[in-house]
Amino acid sequence: MAEREPAALQVPSAASLSVRKLSAYRLAFCAIVGLYLVYAGAFIYRTSFVIDGHRYFSLFDDAMIAMRYAHNLAHGYGLVWNPGGERVEGFTDPLWVAFLSLIHFLPLGTSKICLLVQLSAAVILAANLHFVRRIALHVSNNSQTVALSAVILTATYLPLNFWGLQGMEVCVLALIVSISLCWALASATKRQFQLPLYLVLGTGTWVRADMVVPFIAVMLFLAMADPKNRTRHLVWGTLVLLCFSAGQTALRLWYFGELLPNTYYLKLTGYPLLLRITRGIAVLAAFAWQANILLFAIPFLMGVRRDPRVLLLIWVFGAQLLYSVYVGGDAWEYWGGSNRYIAIAMPAFFILLACGLRNLSRFVADAFVAVQERQQLVFARDGIFVVLVAISVLSFNCIHGVDGLAELFLVKAPLHTGAGGENEADVREALALQKLTTPQATLLVARAGTIPYFSDRNGVDLLGKNDTHVAREPMRRSESGLRALVEYRPGHMKYDYAYSVGELQPDLVVQLWKHQEEVRPYLAQNYVGFVVADRCVYFRKNSANVFWDKVPSQSCN
Repeated sequence: MAEREPAALQVPSAASLSVRKLSAYRLAFCAIVGLYLVYAGAFIYRTSFVIDGHRYFSLFDDAMIAMRYAHNLAHGYGLVWNPGGERVEGFTDPLWVAFLSLIHFLPLGTSKICLLVQLSAAVILAANLHFVRRIALHVSNNSQTVALSAVILTATYLPLNFWGLQGMEVCVLALIVSISLCWALASATKRQFQLPLYLVLGTGTWVRADMVVPFIAVMLFLAMADPKNRTRHLVWGTLVLLCFSAGQTALRLWYFGELLPNTYYLKLTGYPLLLRITRGIAVLAAFAWQANILLFAIPFLMGVRRDPRVLLLIWVFGAQLLYSVYVGGDAWEYWGGSNRYIAIAMPAFFILLACGLRNLSRFVADAFVAVQERQQLVFARDGIFVVLVAISVLSFNCIHGVDGLAELFLVKAPLHTGAGGENEADVREALALQKLTTPQATLLVARAGTIPYFSDRNGVDLLGKNDTHVAREPMRRSESGLRALVEYRPGHMKYDYAYSVGELQPDLVVQLWKHQEEVRPYLAQNYVGFVVADRCVYFRKNSANVFWDKVPSQSCN
């Protein structure tokens, strides 16, 4: 009988090699997630700053508005911007506000409570990478290389990290979209109806109402792709959407007395629809051009294959692009990259991009690389693919030139954040104003989140997000032609100095906006200006809510 070959000389079977290779890819994915969490921690630290020996963590100002509502809810004042004030739905993310309110029950000081929100967002974004990998494996016929590349493209995308780690609900919405796409792919492949898919999408509409866009997009796609269950998709999907929408509307009517949130009137009324859509098209074109128009086109070219898996991702991403166009884009388009509406679907885009780059690398290697052996051909394909992915990471993060890469690599702090940023300036001013005023003082602000939150003083919202009177006024237009597209900033086009300053007469005018010549008569008559925390603040003369003996002597009139 032949002797058994020594173990050291046995040739591993194909199955054994496959298992080892799969384990290596899984380990690589875990390593990427681990590195991402380390990066997210560094990102969060980079956005913080030190004031009087204490390190402060703050969120994007819109997220701080949600924090203000959450703080008041947790402390028994109700879901209001100002304790004891009018009930105005100045937020767009009710479930996110509910989550933030739970955080406010923890014994954390104001300097650190935002840190917990940011850490939560980091975990959510890391969880999203798991579903990105699953979707990529499904779409690419289990290509581990494509899956890891899609994960890397998503993990390194600066706008998604910024919006998420700066406390916006974008992190949760991105996760919900990815979960929904993952389940929708399974549903379409197996021709099985899944009610939980629609329940998750319905829950997303409570995180942010405009999640109705991906909800309808997924529902319609599955109705077309799965004729066997078409009726169930349309009927049950519609019923779930109606139930979630009706429930949210009923609560809004009961608590706020309105059919729609105040931000709807602020951003979508009082401005010509055609101009708004034109601006939406313009900023979308700028986004595609800055990202590299050739790379941006690759995911859409994948649709030529007419693979339902690919078409689903294109369909949902395209729906978000159209929605962004409809609302006129976002207020911070000047920063570059995908805005908050597009960012939640960027993982789907990156999955398709990774698939397209893999196909492109094979085409280039096969057409232009002279090789004699299969191993050399595989090496050439992989090398070209790695280069293309690296180029894509750099291209999609050059959101406003080289400075975008500096923000990606944390050489400089991202928009408004870090030492010397606007977040720090607002917190410094808030802390200073808290020492100069009584708890009953009212502050006029244009950035309605950070200063009211950290000063713990009631606010007057100049730009109307938390003011129903201003929100229902027409948008202000001072430009025409192409300049009107540049001037347009959703949520920043309505202000009324005669009402906010002349009629409401806040104790302090902390921030102003455009056309300040309109407010000068009111300031000259009733206010006096002093420099506080390197900014000019106007104090109402003889206000009983100001500690006049503590007001700095440096005048700014």
